[in-house]
Amino acid sequence: MKLPKINDLNLSSKKVLLRVNYDVLLKKDSIWQVADGSRIDESLPTINFLLEKATKVILLSHLGRPDGKVNPDLSLKPIGDYLSAKLGKQILLADGFDNLNKGSLVMLENLRFWPQEEANDQSFAQNLANFGDVFINDAFACAHRCHASVVGLPKFLPSAIGFDFQKEMEVLVRVKNEAQRPLVIILGGGKKDKLAKLEKLSDWADNVLIGGKLPEFLNVSVDEKKVKIAILNSDKQDITLESIGLFESIIKQAKTIIWTGPMGIYEKPESSLATQRLANAIVESKAFSLVGGGDTEAALSQLNLIEKINYISSGGTAMLEFLADGSLPAIEAILKREVNG
Repeated sequence: MKLPKINDLNLSSKKVLLRVNYDVLLKKDSIWQVADGSRIDESLPTINFLLEKATKVILLSHLGRPDGKVNPDLSLKPIGDYLSAKLGKQILLADGFDNLNKGSLVMLENLRFWPQEEANDQSFAQNLANFGDVFINDAFACAHRCHASVVGLPKFLPSAIGFDFQKEMEVLVRVKNEAQRPLVIILGGGKKDKLAKLEKLSDWADNVLIGGKLPEFLNVSVDEKKVKIAILNSDKQDITLESIGLFESIIKQAKTIIWTGPMGIYEKPESSLATQRLANAIVESKAFSLVGGGDTEAALSQLNLIEKINYISSGGTAMLEFLADGSLPAIEAILKREVNG
């Protein structure tokens, strides 16, 4: 897969549209502030590179699910403040397209304030593209979304991936093609779209362990030799001790472990046991560990185990879809641009 990279493009005197993933956790004291800036920090190498090369950088991101309406609680302003402090450079927050013409470093307000973003409206993508000469996608976590800022913009502008997206690809391609076995995939959390690629993932993996709320959504037959489905406690807040023990025994034999989604409501002590025990089993094993998704990362952070994981991907669902299919809509959009010019 020959995917164009940021340093393959001539950026001199160019205006660059940069898709980033700033869907981060906020906290509110007197004002909204960034609670965890790790996703923002991951974009800094790409932004600094562009600031050195290009004439103008326009940052594009979404935050939360405002459902196509302006929601002040989901404004990107606190993210702009955080990023300005990190860069030592003021960022202009543009609440509409008209203001994108101002300044050398601009951030458009939450893309999802416009319903056309999630609808992949081509006129919306074209209007965005009019403000740039080049498009860079550095938002791997959004790469499975068929949204205007992800798959629409490459139709109108020369496109490439940023440094963080490139790092994600290097790790995932290596895991997909060269993973040591036994290979175990652990699926948890409450997003049932993780099950969309279950058949392909179970064909590829040696074992798939399913917990969290996902057993409630599972309505297809599975290969019971490979796919192990946790039993939930009576309150549905965690999985049973028997299921924990079964999962631990499989994890101990693994050489590669891929995990996205906690096993229970890890924020509550009474329903965090399975997530805690499985996380410990993973870091105590000698397996290569690949973790994806914000909730899983937050659980590991709560347990002070982040540093013991080999690689943390910014996107749980995007990670799974790439491992299942070997590509993603964002990747295909850029590759198609390369072919068609």
